[in-house]
This record gives sequence, C-alpha cells and structure tokens, in this order.
Amino acid sequence: MENLVNMFEKLKTTYKGKKIFLTGHTGFKGSWLLKIFSMLGAEVKGYALTPENDFDLYHLLNGDKLCSSVIADLRDRQTLSKAITDFQPDFIFHLAAQPLVRLSYDIPVDTFEINAIGTANVLEGMRQLTKPCYAVMITTDKVYHNNEWVYPYRENDRLGGYDPYSASKACTELVIDSYRNSFFNINKYSIHQKAIAVARAGNVIGGGDWAKDRLIPDIIMALSKGEQVEIRNPDAVRPWQHVLEPLLGYLLLGTKLLGNPEKYSTAFNFGPNFNDALPVKQMVELAVKYWGNGSYFVKQNPNQPHEAGLLKLDISKALVEIGWKPQFNADTALDYTVTWYNSYFTDKDNIAAFTQKQILNFLTNKSVGLE
Repeated sequence: MENLVNMFEKLKTTYKGKKIFLTGHTGFKGSWLLKIFSMLGAEVKGYALTPENDFDLYHLLNGDKLCSSVIADLRDRQTLSKAITDFQPDFIFHLAAQPLVRLSYDIPVDTFEINAIGTANVLEGMRQLTKPCYAVMITTDKVYHNNEWVYPYRENDRLGGYDPYSASKACTELVIDSYRNSFFNINKYSIHQKAIAVARAGNVIGGGDWAKDRLIPDIIMALSKGEQVEIRNPDAVRPWQHVLEPLLGYLLLGTKLLGNPEKYSTAFNFGPNFNDALPVKQMVELAVKYWGNGSYFVKQNPNQPHEAGLLKLDISKALVEIGWKPQFNADTALDYTVTWYNSYFTDKDNIAAFTQKQILNFLTNKSVGLE
C-alpha cells in the first residue's frame, strides 16, 4: 500500500466537502468513522439509535458537533427515506445493525428485521435519489457458511449462518445483491449512476467499545474493577483486527467505487494476515500484559448458545484490487486498544484528542506509544 501519509491526503481528495450519509454513527465503529470523516472535511449526516450510555464513544467525541444527527430506527422506512432524500448524499456508508451474536438468540426476529429489512430500507432510500451515489454496505465475516476448518473464506464462498445474527447478515447480503441486480445493475450504470460495494470485516477491537458479551469490553471492565476476567471459549480462534484497519479499507473501497464503479461493485474481505488469527485465551493473556496486571478464569456453560470456534478470512482480493493491507498484527492491535482504555481511565476529559491522535498515528504509520 502506498505511503500512509499520502494515503490520508488521497482520502481527503475523495471525501473533503462530500456529503456522507452514515448509518450507525453513534455506535462503536460508526463513532470512529464519524471522527475520521470530520478530520477529512466531509459533511456527515448520521442515522442511528441513541447511544446507550453517557460514556459511549459518540458522546466522548462530542459526536453531535461532528455531524447532523438523526436518531431513529432503520425499520422506520419513511423517516429513513426522508433523511436520505433530504440530504442528497454523495456516499452512503451503512454500518447500523444489531451486531451481537449472543443477543441475537434473545431477539432473533428483531435481529432479522434490523439487519436485513433495515438494509433494504437504506437501499430503498438510495433508490429514490436522482443523482450519483456510492454505497459501502458493511456486513461481517460471519456471513459465510462456517465449516470450522482452517481454510480462510473467500468472497465467492457459500454464505450461511448458524446463529440468528450470522444468518441475518447472510440475508442482508442477498438483499444487497438483489437491489444491485434489480435497480443498480452495473451494466446500466450510465443510466442510474448508483454503485454498491460490500465490506466483510473480522472481529474488530479498539478503544471505546463497551458492548456486552464482547471479549475486549469484558476484559477491560473486569480489569478496571480489579476482578478476574471470565472467558467462555478459550480456544475459539478469530480474525482480530484494530477498528482502524477495516475503516481504512471501507474508505479506500469508497474511493475505488467512485473511480471505477463497474469493477468495485462487489464484496471484499477485510481481516488480519492469515497467520494472525489468535485464540481467545492468548488475546486475554496479551491484554493482561498490556494492562499491567490481572488474571482470568474459564467458565464454560454446556447450555450456552453456539458460537463459532474457528473462522479466518482470505484478504487477497482487497490486497490486490484495492491496495489495502493490515498495518497491525493482533499483538499491536491489542496494545493500541489497551492504551486507549488506560488513557480513558486516567484522563477521560482528553480522550477525544487522544482518539484523534491514535487515528493520525495509524494513518501516518507511527508507533503505538503515545507520549
């Protein structure tokens, strides 16, 4: 990938002054992306539910000052469509979702409605636009029919899903593909001037994630209270990556989609290097090391919901066709993440500036340590 200093300027060339409709802007990944767009000089209109907690990243970053914010549900088609058509975006980045596997067992119908039908509502709003628009739709690595094998999944592998969350995201991909074929067919691009790309990211970690039943938030909450870390699936292997890795991929994909919609209106995996997928137990041990102290124990429940044991992504397509590649290994990603949380607990008032500094350090390929 070209020099990241130049890359940041390239992203500015694409997004500065552009109108970005960003769903999920109040969430973990959405808040990081909102901050990046503000740094790039884009005009953002966000659409999402209200943040659950006062300490959510959106509030810490003063998100209301970074965008025009619409607090509403993806399932509210009328409100969503009006928000899109009123704004007349150049780009749509669709991140909003019900993103938790374990929660999907509790609210399966809501999960399917939010993820699949909610995405259809976004695309329906896009269909009402009479101007060019480029959409990057975010799904997940869990869209693949998981055979629990060591081979990494490629973009043309079979889609599926054991749990309601994974299945809902596979359904989401079918919805996207249907709209792409039916209304935004790339062979008729000169007529409708719309293009859709799909981004499938692995397990994302980073500062500001407080979601329940996610590994890093669970670790940080326990360590910050001086408690032992409880882990459910110590041997489960995941494609861990820092949140800034896929976000850069999404931004680059949007740039490529603008330049060559016929080529890039397809799906791309964003994950770590093949040999960098680590088991949960090793991630916990590294987190404890970077925190400075702590311990963990395994509590396995034979009645707990099914969760994938082994999952890896093949990122060759993104590497070759987009010029994106991971900058961090899992160890460095975890160092970057724990450093953020340490900063939050010691100097919360300056966490917005610290977050911006981490973004700039990443995009200029500087070391993790922040003075």
